Amino acid sequence: MQEVGFLGMGIMGKAMAMNLLRHGFKVHVWNRTLSKCIELKEHGAFVEETPAAVIKKCKVTIGMLSDPAAALSVVFDKGGILEEVCHGKGYIDMSTVDAETSIKIGEAVNDKGGVFLEAPVSGSKKPAEDGQLIILAAGEKALYDGVLPAFDVLGKKSFYLGEVGNGAKMKLVVNMIMGSMMNAFSEGLVLADKSGLSPTTLLEVLDLGAIANPMFRMKGPSMVSSDFNPAFPLKHQQKDMRLALALGDENAVSMPVAAAANESFKKARSIGLGDLDFSAVYEIFKVTEPSP
Repeated sequence: MQEVGFLGMGIMGKAMAMNLLRHGFKVHVWNRTLSKCIELKEHGAFVEETPAAVIKKCKVTIGMLSDPAAALSVVFDKGGILEEVCHGKGYIDMSTVDAETSIKIGEAVNDKGGVFLEAPVSGSKKPAEDGQLIILAAGEKALYDGVLPAFDVLGKKSFYLGEVGNGAKMKLVVNMIMGSMMNAFSEGLVLADKSGLSPTTLLEVLDLGAIANPMFRMKGPSMVSSDFNPAFPLKHQQKDMRLALALGDENAVSMPVAAAANESFKKARSIGLGDLDFSAVYEIFKVTEPSP
């Protein structure tokens, strides 16, 4: 499979589609704002005017949309993929959505004779550019096997998790943990600073100990220097926390840490930090409350 469609040219989708182009894939792209496809066109991509037009041209099409509403829109709206899905067509949704949304899309694709795979990814802009994403796939096994050449370009490892919904659930659990960790990390950096310690020294200490991890290593220096160029926008992290908490509700799982983290991300959104990197939640902990 060396020809693929790609819907959604956000931070992740654009990097992923560009990666496929660099590895010799013939890529048909679409984005709601078509101007975002210009750079891809310059690198050899074919720009289509609707999701349906992409599906018509390609046996396999990937969607990478911002949230459940956008993921549903490219399927069900006018010009959506259902207008052209038929036997022999495969659709892979790599967006981070809830299991219910994924199942709804999968059923609609299957009803039209197509095959469906959900395949959300763990990773942000840099891993997407470098082909180092972790792909969490579930759904039609034959489609998964057939698309592995593309997944091998996009990611460092792919997991097949069974029935549709399992990929969505796994991604939400991963992002819930990540968001909770980012809150604790932010609190620690501020506590060190307010206690007269160097946050930079704290980063070095953490990196040498048992809780060293790539996220602290990658995000810490830019947080200390107040650089929040978005690799993964905060508004999307908060959306994932919300969806993970809903999954917790469904399964009667107590999630007080995640709930508190979600409130922090909501507060950050309320003061205009939603389009910055999710590490910008750090900013809300730096604010000193006025004395009564």
